[in-house]
Amino acid sequence: MGRVEKEFILHFGEMGSRWGINRTVGKIYALLFISEEPLCADDICERLGFSRSNVSMGLKELQAWRLVKRADRDDDRREFFTTPSDLMAIVRTLVEERKKREIDPTLTKLRELEIESAEDGRSDSYGATRITELRELIESLTALYDDLARIETERLATLLKAGSTLSKLVTATGRVIPLRSRTDGPEAKEVR
Repeated sequence: MGRVEKEFILHFGEMGSRWGINRTVGKIYALLFISEEPLCADDICERLGFSRSNVSMGLKELQAWRLVKRADRDDDRREFFTTPSDLMAIVRTLVEERKKREIDPTLTKLRELEIESAEDGRSDSYGATRITELRELIESLTALYDDLARIETERLATLLKAGSTLSKLVTATGRVIPLRSRTDGPEAKEVR
């Protein structure tokens, strides 16, 4: 394994802890991601210097996240693992799993708090209003994600490339045609 591959694996290990997985799992994923051929647990243990039990637990976690898949080989009875070859599929899986683990529970809690505020007669309090605003924003972003998730990969890639152009156009247009606040009156202040 070359220096670049080693650094990639080390970086994924470091980032794993920031993404909600441990270093071992991050390194296992990185190794599988850059491996041209599927690897078995023994191969992973040998290349990363991890114990068999750590590799087995890491592979189970990655399978639970749907980030690795089994790849059978006719000439070997052992289980081999690989990552999806479609990068967009990996990103979609990551976003979907993070949404399921982090966003969905937050939305559930925000909805519960809104109901409790209404039952307590405090739905017009500042805190209750902010909770509602946050829920609405997250629901809007979730709806956008749901729309994007339905777009096939090729069109989504085109949309992502167009997004940069669109962002530049909006920024340029904002300089020519100032954006107005929601009051929309002649005295409205510019929104930046």
